[in-house]
Amino acid sequence: MLKTKLIVLAALSSLLFSKKLSAQDWGNLGKFKSANEKLQSPDSSEQRVVFMGNSITEGWTKSFFKGKPYVNRGIGGQTTPQMLLRFRQDVIALEPTIVVILAGTNDIAGNTGPMTVAEIRDNILSMVELAKANDIIPIVSSVLPAYDYPWRPGLEPNKKIPELNALLKGMALEQNVPYLDYFSAMADERNGLPKEYTTDEVHVTEKGYGIMGDMVEKAIYEALKNK
Repeated sequence: MLKTKLIVLAALSSLLFSKKLSAQDWGNLGKFKSANEKLQSPDSSEQRVVFMGNSITEGWTKSFFKGKPYVNRGIGGQTTPQMLLRFRQDVIALEPTIVVILAGTNDIAGNTGPMTVAEIRDNILSMVELAKANDIIPIVSSVLPAYDYPWRPGLEPNKKIPELNALLKGMALEQNVPYLDYFSAMADERNGLPKEYTTDEVHVTEKGYGIMGDMVEKAIYEALKNK
């Protein structure tokens, strides 16, 4: 009995310690701190591109980035306020020419608390404004389709994501920055992802990343051409 109580207390202590660390670094600025310090400033010929996002960005295969001036700064599970908190460290300080922003689905899922689609748009707008103020071209990505969230079912993201994307498209137009519409290219009749593009209605398969890769490469090319 005593042994069982000690095991439970140890587990609770570990959980509380983990939550304390999360509270101390809510935006997870520590994740890329060392990598950022090792990354040299781009030379005059390098057109660096930083990918800012959540698990969908983090999940890009390393082969997609190999041999290209692309830097992946995606963190699984993150919401737009967390990304905004680390935007200076993980984007601006890296001196990119372009930042590709893909964010918002975890906000709709309520990962860090309730968020309206307008609040999500405003956080992404703040990232866009920070990028522009530092001579970085922001590419605003639509949120990918999701019929439902396996970790929080019943929130109807298939209805809320199109609402958010309409706001993001309007914001990109007002800010005169590129809008990358993954949603229209990948959504099925449910406003979800087809089976060949997803493993769980949210995360993307290799075939899905193939679609996204072609689209983002074209968006980057166009942004550089119109610079």
